[in-house]
Amino acid sequence: MDGMTATLDPRTCTTAPAPATEEDRLAFWAAQATRLRWDRDWDTLHIFEPPRPISTEKTGTDEDPEYTVPRIEWFAGGRLNASVNCLDRHVEAGRGERVAFHFEGEPGDRETYTYARLLEEVSRAAHALESLGVGPGDRVVVYLPVIPETIVVTLACARIGAVHSLVFGGFSAEALRFRVEDTGAKVLVTTDGQFRRGAAVPVKANADLACAGTNAIEHVVVVRRTGEKSLPWTEGRDIWWHEALAGRPTTHTPRSFDAEHPLFIIYTSGTTGRPKGLVHTTGGYLTQTAYTHALLFGLLDDELATENNPDKVDATVHWCTADLAWVTAHTYEIYGPLLNGVTQVIYEGTPQIPHPGRHFEIIERYGVTNYYTAPTLVRSHMAHYPDGLPQGTWDLSSLRILGTVGESINPEAWRWLRAELGGGTLPVVDTWWQSETGSCVMSPRPHDAVFHSPASDGSTSAGSASAEAPAPKPGCATRALPGLSTRVVDAQGNTVPTGTQGFLVVDRLGPSMARTVWGDPERYLNSYFRDYAEFGWFFSGDGAKQDADGDIHLLGRVDDVINVSGHRLSTIELESALLTHPDVVEAGTAPIAHDLTGQAAVAFVVLTPEAQARHEAARSSADPAGASGVETALRAHVAREIGPIAKPAAVVVVPAVPKTRSGKIMRRLLTQLYEGTALGDTTSLQNEESVAAVARITGHPSVV
Repeated sequence: MDGMTATLDPRTCTTAPAPATEEDRLAFWAAQATRLRWDRDWDTLHIFEPPRPISTEKTGTDEDPEYTVPRIEWFAGGRLNASVNCLDRHVEAGRGERVAFHFEGEPGDRETYTYARLLEEVSRAAHALESLGVGPGDRVVVYLPVIPETIVVTLACARIGAVHSLVFGGFSAEALRFRVEDTGAKVLVTTDGQFRRGAAVPVKANADLACAGTNAIEHVVVVRRTGEKSLPWTEGRDIWWHEALAGRPTTHTPRSFDAEHPLFIIYTSGTTGRPKGLVHTTGGYLTQTAYTHALLFGLLDDELATENNPDKVDATVHWCTADLAWVTAHTYEIYGPLLNGVTQVIYEGTPQIPHPGRHFEIIERYGVTNYYTAPTLVRSHMAHYPDGLPQGTWDLSSLRILGTVGESINPEAWRWLRAELGGGTLPVVDTWWQSETGSCVMSPRPHDAVFHSPASDGSTSAGSASAEAPAPKPGCATRALPGLSTRVVDAQGNTVPTGTQGFLVVDRLGPSMARTVWGDPERYLNSYFRDYAEFGWFFSGDGAKQDADGDIHLLGRVDDVINVSGHRLSTIELESALLTHPDVVEAGTAPIAHDLTGQAAVAFVVLTPEAQARHEAARSSADPAGASGVETALRAHVAREIGPIAKPAAVVVVPAVPKTRSGKIMRRLLTQLYEGTALGDTTSLQNEESVAAVARITGHPSVV
């Protein structure tokens, strides 16, 4: 793809047929940008300068040439305000009394914010931040749970042009310290504590540890949530949220910012390596976020429409279950729903507190229509209700669309979700995207009448409509959304044959693509563009294969492939096979070194209560070191489902599989725990306590 610069007048862009040429694609995004309120039209629609070799000469036979860092811009010169687009325009249009969100805390406290009330609170917070010396471009780190103040401070930052960086409230002090120092944040917003798993957990002490040492923090603003009695406090630096907002005006005059002005920094997580701070900018991110939220969650009459259907907006109660610090929540829990003016639900707590039906209770209470969650949470529901949800306990008839995000959903979980929550008929919107892409790239949308024909060159950009709807494919991400394009290729960039595993690339990027890695543009180049620099493609790091219909099936991270005697086995396929066994609730597979085959697979499984009892009984028998019947049966089951080559070398029964907050299984961590090697950072995990349990079971407690 060559570098390009295009200029279009948004007032002349109309709803076009599905983008076929690059000119059509750019016109499509120009049209979608008119969904937003712009204070000034843009000068340049899109600039993409892909990596170029700095020199064609190599200093050694095995060295790659050096490349320039890619440059991506959308709507440059256009000016807008993110907070205005989320709030002011809805209030000014007479929709101020519409509910913006219902909040439910884990202990059961509830609160409702209308758009008018939310605008007033954001305005007060904007004044408060400005009084603390925060201005355009300054960074504010937000270390809060899922509470209303998290949304308020996020939008207040956007309103004054500050760059927000949300951090999961369960992260350690060291993980928070890194983000505080890396962003050079001026202000940290935290809380006295949070409610989690049925208990009040102190938080402020972690914040203080994170602010110790060398950093740019001038103020720590503290939200009172749990009422901690003995709170550490630094006079002159620390200030209560309610005191900072006291007496502030409920109106605030916003400023406009360039479309390429940074909106937020979000950090990738992993068990090894330094987290990458991905920078997302304002105009492009908001454009693709607003459109894809409307498309995925049924707010449009036609998938290329530039306006929402008012009746569908009025009838929508959206619930994205992600923690607000995760990119899914940025896009489909904060900005997307508010840009589109819908009502949503936010919930502070864990799904099983005080009982495993808490989510279904919330769906019934608020009449939730969209339920967007992670596959790991679906499997958790399955574990608690292996025979299905008890009939007549909760009224889930309000549901219209189900969705999953975070990792590929295994077919069994997909079927359970659709059968138990969707009555076997509701659409399941399985979305594929990443922190780097900012918003969804591939998904089967709820527009079942739209069929996408594969392009002749092997890419999967949107095609033409057909009266005949394709049959649902459990666990398949299908195609790229309109205005985007993906393909499955080999290491040289050639399209791989049907059914063959390859590498998933995005060959036509959308406006919400991250622009750089904060403070390290070379890392942005090396992490995402170097592998296919000559084509200008973004390499997702995921493996995939394309079926005979042209639909794409995700196979997990390419470093989550197990090479057994030259046979490349996808961890996703192995885990899906394990999950078809009635004894298994959760499964994670990982590679281990093997003298004969190079690598072998080891499976970590969470069993049903009945299977767990059988397993423990076998372990307490005369041969406690031997494999239980459950383990033997599971190894044989995988061999039957996939083939003998895929039989795990070992099956390890564990109480929980370590996962990130976004629901991704940390497979490299599983390898380290099994082999007893040093562990990387585990603070990004949602269940960090599982690490010690797995280490004890594998006989390597000293690595924790």
